[in-house]
Amino acid sequence: MTEVAILGAGAAGLLCAIRAAERGRRVLLLEKNRKPGVKVLMSGGTRCNITHEGSADEMLRAFPRKAARFLRPSFLAFTPARAIDFFTEHGVPVKVEPPHGKVFPRSDRATDVLRALLDAAREKKVELRCESPVARVERAANGFSVALESGEALAAGRVVVATGGASYPKVGTTGDGYAIARSFGHTVSVPRPALVPLVLREPLEECSGISLVDARVGLARAGEKILAERRGELLFTHKGLSGPAALDLSGELTARTSGALREETGREDGSFEVALDLLPLVSHERLQGDLAPRERSRRTVSTSLHALELPRNLARALLRRAGVPEERSLAELRREERTSLVRALKDLRLAVSGTLGFDKAEVTAGGVSLDAIDPRTLESKLVPGIFFIGEVLDVDGPIGGYNFQIAWSTGHAAGSAV
Repeated sequence: MTEVAILGAGAAGLLCAIRAAERGRRVLLLEKNRKPGVKVLMSGGTRCNITHEGSADEMLRAFPRKAARFLRPSFLAFTPARAIDFFTEHGVPVKVEPPHGKVFPRSDRATDVLRALLDAAREKKVELRCESPVARVERAANGFSVALESGEALAAGRVVVATGGASYPKVGTTGDGYAIARSFGHTVSVPRPALVPLVLREPLEECSGISLVDARVGLARAGEKILAERRGELLFTHKGLSGPAALDLSGELTARTSGALREETGREDGSFEVALDLLPLVSHERLQGDLAPRERSRRTVSTSLHALELPRNLARALLRRAGVPEERSLAELRREERTSLVRALKDLRLAVSGTLGFDKAEVTAGGVSLDAIDPRTLESKLVPGIFFIGEVLDVDGPIGGYNFQIAWSTGHAAGSAV
């Protein structure tokens, strides 16, 4: 019989195993894949955004109130600074990337992050078994029985569910922990993709590959005011929009349009569109002035847009949408054309058809309800001895290392309690 069985050798499961073994617990770490930490290796474009610079309280301000309140005990116990110290002490020096404060390994290699976790687990005598998918978990006389899909049954005093969510199902995160949670009476909010590229009904295909360092992306019901917005880098793709600003906004869209809403309320929330401010540092008034007619001036509208540092193909696409000929001079630009062009630059409305779904989602929103989980220990309030950590929980954060911090902090909290 093992003292602690941890289901899932991802970020949360590995940190939990290290912490539990550090306290002298006999730990068995079960991983369904052939190798551990597959999603760690994929994260951040294979660079792994370990955490975000700042204090625990500063990070918590990025979460909704309920999530922040739940995460606060674990974030204060294992802060972003402690996460940085952990990896530095295990041979992974880090760097902070301005202006957003994302923390990456100095090497820009996610492999170094996973290596550090695996080395620490081996040093603490954690037993890792790969290709060991779990079929179910049941209560037993002295704890729990963990049944593997192979038919083998393992006895464990305590069980930690760190199976992840439903994002990137090709790497094994297929929502296995939800059935386990439900079997013990826990409520599971319908999972939905988050931090996922947006799909537009009519994408600006000629702009595919163009990125803007600073843009404002808003979400609105068709023809109505903006409901939510994010600001940051934006990438145009052949299907729609990606980059941090669009990814961060995607959870707002899936919260209103996914099967989760239909299942929970029996309705959908209408058609949506994104509102793009492609020049957030330039006011409407300044744009009107920059594009105002100038007598005897041969300066073209295209030249004016180039001066605003808009990529050429994007400027051409906007001119077409505004109905302005590319070589129109400012002296010839009509008032209605100028108004239309300013609108295209500051409030470009594009209909959204959805997202790329779980296959391309970096994280999962929804999951095991927080109400029946002790935020200090991550132990079930319904069934003592079983714990839920990381992405399997109904909590997710913005892009920028926040979700890895959830994994480290909740994993450390459970590892300190099992």
